[in-house]
Amino acid sequence: MTRFLSFITIGLVALPAALTAQDISDQVTTFTLENGMEAVVVEDHRAPVVQHMVWYRAGSADETAGVSGVAHFLEHLLFKATDTLEAGELSATVAANGGTDNAFTSYDYTAYYQQVAADRLGLMMEMEADRMKNIRLTDTDILNERNVILEERNMRIENNPGALFSEDLSAAQYLNHHYGIPVIGWKHEMEQLDMEAVMAFYELYYSPNNAILVVSGDVDPDEVRALAEETYGKIPANPNLTERARPQEPPQRAARRMVYEDPRVARPTLRRSYLAPERNPGDQRTAAALELLSEVLGGGQTSYLNERLQFEEKKVVYAGTYYSGTSLDPTTFNVIVMPVPGVSLEEAEASLDAAMADFMAEGVDPDHLDRIKSQLRAAQIYERDSVDSIGNRYGRALTSGLTVEDIQAWPALLQEITPEEVMAAAELVFSADQSVTGWLVRPGGDEAGDEAEEVTQ
Repeated sequence: MTRFLSFITIGLVALPAALTAQDISDQVTTFTLENGMEAVVVEDHRAPVVQHMVWYRAGSADETAGVSGVAHFLEHLLFKATDTLEAGELSATVAANGGTDNAFTSYDYTAYYQQVAADRLGLMMEMEADRMKNIRLTDTDILNERNVILEERNMRIENNPGALFSEDLSAAQYLNHHYGIPVIGWKHEMEQLDMEAVMAFYELYYSPNNAILVVSGDVDPDEVRALAEETYGKIPANPNLTERARPQEPPQRAARRMVYEDPRVARPTLRRSYLAPERNPGDQRTAAALELLSEVLGGGQTSYLNERLQFEEKKVVYAGTYYSGTSLDPTTFNVIVMPVPGVSLEEAEASLDAAMADFMAEGVDPDHLDRIKSQLRAAQIYERDSVDSIGNRYGRALTSGLTVEDIQAWPALLQEITPEEVMAAAELVFSADQSVTGWLVRPGGDEAGDEAEEVTQ
């Protein structure tokens, strides 16, 4: 999942009054069908386009032990045949109607979407409701698509030392919670995924009372509700669905360290991960402070760590931080530095530690914080021009346990956070006892060759 945000910094401090006053809360309608399916409709009549999304409160962190990757595997398989559609027919129908479709899986959710002309919404609902309960898989489907996801893992993970490093770092951070298991799955468990594992996950979680419908674009809420009742409303709720219960982390009592060596490493990298609180319903102030902290410390070229380590000391070619509080359970705050050639990771880490200590002593520059707030506000306003961005914002938050009210309160809350709250959040998170520090290096040392290659997260 992408957790880096970059913002245009010129001309954003004084936003036009028309933009700062804009609010979409009166364009959001919610309702719940009798079978428990929740729905959110966000109106935007500027273009005759609609995005139709179905989000399931089921991701890789909801998998049972031994079947890692089954949530993502099932996502692939939902494009196969149903009672009324041939394999691939859903996507072909979307394309024939001038639209696009896809799906994605994360730790806390799986989502399916189509973006089409607004008058095609009913057709999209019919097809999506069909595959909610009526997929018809064969043993050949299982075998062929399992090979597809294994090849996907080979391409994205096995052939990428940065991705392998990230997997091991997450596993070291989360000893018990399933956030320490990759969304795509461990390879040895992916190889054993079968029909039984897939159908068990499907039959439990793919039900209307575990789903959220998010429709954004040129639509009328009453018409959306009528279409939803005609399609999704006919599907019975699953009475066997239980509350999401996941293994939680035991207290971390000591700092953890790891070194990942790979001859393919082109750029030595240091990454430090801290356990951090997530956004919680009705209690988002600490998460808002952490989001601002991430921008202050490593959110761009003018951030504290880049000014110090890249431009003043010239020790690193990159310094960054990222935090994403939109998760069901405790998340992480991450710091990354890549030293310049000739500077060892040991030296880079010492410089990072000194910079972090100075930041904790100096505190947040209020003017810098105000500029960041303006940048965030502008980004949130311009996001409204995209039905995709709006749909994703609501879907990710709702499947992570937040409410519509929390989502709508978030932009204003970010503007309220004080420098003192940002530093209090830093004090809460930056404890060595809840950290993992990892080095990504070549065997025999942390110096890379002359060639430049991006190390992806």
